[in-house]
Amino acid sequence: MMTVHDLETPSVLIDLDRMERNIARMQDYCNAHGLAFRAHIKTHKIPDIARAQLDAGAVGIACQKVSEAEVFARAGFNNIQIPYNIVGPKKTARLADLALYNKVTVSADHPITVRGLAEAARANDINISVLVELMTEIERTGAPVEEIVNLAQQIDRDEYLHFAGLLVYPTNPSIRPVLQEALAQLNAAGIGVDVVSGGGTGAAFHAHEVPEVTEIRVGTYVFNDWRTARRGWAAYEDCAMTIAATVVSRPTPDRAILDSGSKTLSNDHENGLHGYIVEYPEARIYQLSEEHGHVDMSACENRPTVGERVHVIPVHTCVVTNLHNEIYGVRGEEVEVVWPVAARGLVW
Repeated sequence: MMTVHDLETPSVLIDLDRMERNIARMQDYCNAHGLAFRAHIKTHKIPDIARAQLDAGAVGIACQKVSEAEVFARAGFNNIQIPYNIVGPKKTARLADLALYNKVTVSADHPITVRGLAEAARANDINISVLVELMTEIERTGAPVEEIVNLAQQIDRDEYLHFAGLLVYPTNPSIRPVLQEALAQLNAAGIGVDVVSGGGTGAAFHAHEVPEVTEIRVGTYVFNDWRTARRGWAAYEDCAMTIAATVVSRPTPDRAILDSGSKTLSNDHENGLHGYIVEYPEARIYQLSEEHGHVDMSACENRPTVGERVHVIPVHTCVVTNLHNEIYGVRGEEVEVVWPVAARGLVW
């Protein structure tokens, strides 16, 4: 039997009891409010975890890129949403190949994007379902409400495309007036809506306040991280991912150096800090080199010694997963499963 003490550091550990509770809590919420749940695999990139999410009741998965979707299709997943603008003939051709044997839905927010999807679908003589993304307050992708009907009509007119509905991110209650306006305009134009797909970890448990939403897609909830805990979206005891790290230097009484730098924890930060040390909650990971985590221990009553092992809750779990070849599912001190990160680095 392998235990956590047999692992080298840094190692990414997943507390299986916490992960399973997180999966059940989200699915219970969706069931209680009549929402379809779609597991966003960008957080873990691991088919076994996605299967656990589907076994709990998820209707399908979401992948951020075509390359991720290909990995999961090969692993047997066939209800896949890609909430992303797929642009360029090589990418759209691969998307169309994927849609030959799988139920694939993609999003778009511009006529050029829609035309590219139509051309790829026509080449394979198939039909691709397309959600039109609605602009939200984060000002990322998404079409303004005035363009929604035009885009839906463009999709509806094309025999190789199917207008599937709307996509919004994040699904904060503040989006409801604009979403209602978009739906009213579509209704007035005689265009039906199959799905209103929402998302976002912070917005997830408020989705029932936007009753127009029919499904939510969420990723980070499965592990949670320091950001979700600090922002009140989860409790610290809901954080399933920690990084086991070793103190490799104590240059001064107030400073410790961990063997976990930006290549382990990522450069994401929350208020300038790069993670939370479970054993030393007053410590501050204030700087990262590539292989070193710089820790200010001045506020700590007790301080670690060289060689001591600690556990860091990362700022952003999704990025950490993508930095590692494998992660370890643990229950207590026993390593129950070793997962290769199957879709690691697949960002195209």
